[in-house]
Amino acid sequence: MAALIGRRDAIRLIGGGGLSLGLGACGFEPARPEPAGGRLRVAVAVSSTADTMDPARQTVVTDFCRCAMVYDGLTKLDERFLPQPALAEAIETADARDWSIRLRKGVRFHDGSPLTVADVVYSLRRHLDPAVGSKAKVFADQFASVRADGPDRVRIVLKTPNADLPTILGIQQFQIVRDGTRDFNKPVGTGPMRMLEYMPGVRSLAARYDDYWRGPVRLGECELFAIPDDSARINALLSGDVDLIHAINPRITRHLTGAGFELLESKSSGYTDLIARMDRAPGNNPDFVDGLKLLLDRETMRTAIFRGYATIANDQPIAPTNPYYDPSVPQRPFDPDRARFLFKRAGLAGTRVPLVTSTAADKSDDMAVLIQDAARRAGLGLDIRRVPSDGYWTNSWMKVPLGFGNTNPRPTADIIFTQFFASNALWNESAWKNARFDRLLVAARGETDEARRKSLYGEMQHLVHDRAGIGIPLFISSIDAYSPRLKGLRPMPQGGLMGFDFAAHVWLEGK
Repeated sequence: MAALIGRRDAIRLIGGGGLSLGLGACGFEPARPEPAGGRLRVAVAVSSTADTMDPARQTVVTDFCRCAMVYDGLTKLDERFLPQPALAEAIETADARDWSIRLRKGVRFHDGSPLTVADVVYSLRRHLDPAVGSKAKVFADQFASVRADGPDRVRIVLKTPNADLPTILGIQQFQIVRDGTRDFNKPVGTGPMRMLEYMPGVRSLAARYDDYWRGPVRLGECELFAIPDDSARINALLSGDVDLIHAINPRITRHLTGAGFELLESKSSGYTDLIARMDRAPGNNPDFVDGLKLLLDRETMRTAIFRGYATIANDQPIAPTNPYYDPSVPQRPFDPDRARFLFKRAGLAGTRVPLVTSTAADKSDDMAVLIQDAARRAGLGLDIRRVPSDGYWTNSWMKVPLGFGNTNPRPTADIIFTQFFASNALWNESAWKNARFDRLLVAARGETDEARRKSLYGEMQHLVHDRAGIGIPLFISSIDAYSPRLKGLRPMPQGGLMGFDFAAHVWLEGK
């Protein structure tokens, strides 16, 4: 194949039949004249009627992108995952337990009302209400109190010290809403864009907020929707119907660059993981779980599925780029013969086990095929059951005995361990409970000696690797593709689409 291919040829290669997906074909309104700054059309892979504009409940890429447009947090994480001032002008503490937060002056919500201490106190306290369903409740549970401390200060007292609080306040779920907000169908925030239209599972349209406290936003409007089918999403970019697409298949990267499009690779600590629920059969058998992890042919997954856009992982969530990564955890090999022995010892040799996959969990379909082949060699039958992406996270994830998850990068070891591996974690994917791990987690938060803290996190990595019911084969780079007229994109470790915060930074040049 020639090094360069035409756009029409690329469409034919990808779609098989030359399908070109226009927005009109999806039921979207005809194009209107572009506003000053341009209208950016973005297609992601997953959306559903469970989409939300409540920051506390955001879970998937559509939520993260839309909430980043509309809301701000007290802090904002930079390209090194370090917290920088945002709605909080300063955060101070003497003991990592008692914190004083001074709010930025002159910030206004989209309806013109000023940001107040009451807004921040309300936003933080609502995470503690079980009825809210906050995905950050496990962090808010560390709050002993949150209260006003003068006209421009909020005081947070923690139950136990946590030096990572400024970073925790920078995660998406802790974005700030107006005091008393309960209806998020017409969201109002302090962020770079105002939401004009929002239809969960269909699309959203946001426009530049001209009074944004950070300064002018260059983009005029942003339309966001999902095209679940990989080929259709790519063809929408090739045909010019969209300007930016998320989560492209690595196999198509050469075709896209050959057709004149740009790629954004965001190397990260995000992963797709194999999950065996340990609170039910067959995942409640440790030999079965250990055997499963030996079926992960990591190098083949890295080269054949991800075309090198991934880093070998080792069944624990701390990536080699993390300062607390422990290289002493022994790398688990690909060993179907040993897995055969373990399955036989578990009494499962020759049995058939359902394995649920979905395009919602990045490349889990492809990974499942490799795992199924390895399982066959190990004397275990895996029946792959593919389910739609719409509703996967509410209907299948953490509900089926054997399936897949997909975790975006987290800025600290404490955050990833707290959200996914603590015994009381809302997203404890494999229902793994370990009292020793829980004690180490609390101890590490308040430890100020860095060598000691690294040792604690190291032991926790060993525990997850050895005993949890998850297999993490790779840390996956996110790959976005975009039109050359789109400017300002750059990789961020939080994930693709500039850590989902692209709208505040990009602009469109003339056609």
